[in-house]
Amino acid sequence: MSRLLFRSLLLLLAVLLVGSGEVARAEVASVYGGGDGLCGSRTANGERLNCSAMTAAHRTLPFGTLVRVCHTGCVVVRINDRGPFVRGRHIDLSPAAARAIGLHQTGQVAISYVAASNDGARSR
Repeated sequence: MSRLLFRSLLLLLAVLLVGSGEVARAEVASVYGGGDGLCGSRTANGERLNCSAMTAAHRTLPFGTLVRVCHTGCVVVRINDRGPFVRGRHIDLSPAAARAIGLHQTGQVAISYVAASNDGARSR
C-alpha cells in the first residue's frame, strides 16, 4: 500500500473518531521497553515498566489518560511515562500494545483520546 494512501486512510479514521467527541490525529509511534532493556525500570510516574501491560509514553498528555491507538488493529493504552524523545515520534508503546496492533518498530498510527477539561475532569 502506498504511503499516501495509508496516510489518507489514517486521516479518514481520525476524522471519523472526531465525530464521536474525541480528539484524534495521525501520529508516529514507536516501541520501547523490549529489546532496549527498559522492562522493569521506573517510568516517569513512578511505576515499573511492565512490558506485558497496555501502556504508553507521551510527552504532554496527563498520566492516566486512556488513548486509543490504531495500526492494523486497535488497542486502548494508559499513559504512564514521558517520551518519546526522538524527533518525529509522538508516542512510545509498550511491546504488548505494539504487538496487539501489529506494529513492529516505528510506524504511522491513528490515536484518539477524550480531552480533559481545565479542572481535570474528562469532557466529551
